[in-house]
Amino acid sequence: MELQEFFREHPRVALAFSGGCDSAYLLWEARKNGADVHAYYVKTPFQPQFEFNDAKRLASELQIPLHVIESDGLQDPLIAANSKNRCYLCKRRIMKSIIQAAAKDGISVVMDGTNASDQTTDRPGMKALQEFSIVSPLRMAGLSKEEVRRRSKEAGLFTWNKPAYACLATRIPTGEALTHVKLERTEWAEDFLFSLGFTDFRVRSKGDQAIIQLRESQMPLLLEERKRITEQLSKCYSSVVLDLVSRDE
Repeated sequence: MELQEFFREHPRVALAFSGGCDSAYLLWEARKNGADVHAYYVKTPFQPQFEFNDAKRLASELQIPLHVIESDGLQDPLIAANSKNRCYLCKRRIMKSIIQAAAKDGISVVMDGTNASDQTTDRPGMKALQEFSIVSPLRMAGLSKEEVRRRSKEAGLFTWNKPAYACLATRIPTGEALTHVKLERTEWAEDFLFSLGFTDFRVRSKGDQAIIQLRESQMPLLLEERKRITEQLSKCYSSVVLDLVSRDE
C-alpha cells in the first residue's frame, strides 16, 4: 500500500509522535496528502528534553497541532522495577494514553512510525502496538529506514539524519530500579557529551558507575576531551569507564 492510498482511506488520523526521523516523515506525508492529522507526544521521564524540543519544532514548522500528554511511568511499580517486560508495559501505557486522547478528539485511527527495517521479533514494544491495533503506514508501504531518511532529506526535514535514540531507561541495567534521579543524571551526562560534539553514543550506568559507549570514529574526540569528561561526570558518578565494544559492532 502506498502512503497516498493509506491517507486517502484514512483522512483523519492520530500519530504517536516522538520527534524522531520516522514519525517526523510520516507527519510530513500526512500533511502533504491532505490528511487531518493530529500529533500526540507523550512526555515521560524517559525522554530527554531535546526530543520534546524537536517534536515541538517540527509540528510548528508543519503547522500541525501537537497534543502533549504528561505521563509518569515511574508511578507504575512494575515499570519502575525495570523488569524484562518494562518496554512492553511502558509502550502499553503510552499507547493507551494516546488512544484515549485521540478518542476525545473524535479520532479512531492511531498510527506510529514503525518502518520496514524495524525488527518485530525482538522488540517487546511491538506487542503493545499489535494489541492496540496501532497501524504502521511506513511498514505497510515497505519503506526502510534508509528510504525514510532519503525522502526526509528531499523533503527538507531537519530530522532526516537524526540518530535513533532509545529511551533513557535503556541506559540502566534490567533489574536495577529506575528513579527520577538516575534518569535525570543520564540525561545530564549525555547532554554534556552532546555539547562536546559527540553523536550516536550512550552513557550507560551500573550502580554509580558511568559507562561510555561510542563509535570508533569518535575515539579521537574522546581522547582529546578525556579530562573534561571525567571531571564533569565524576560530579555525579563514582567512576567513568569506556566500553571497548564499539557501537559500530
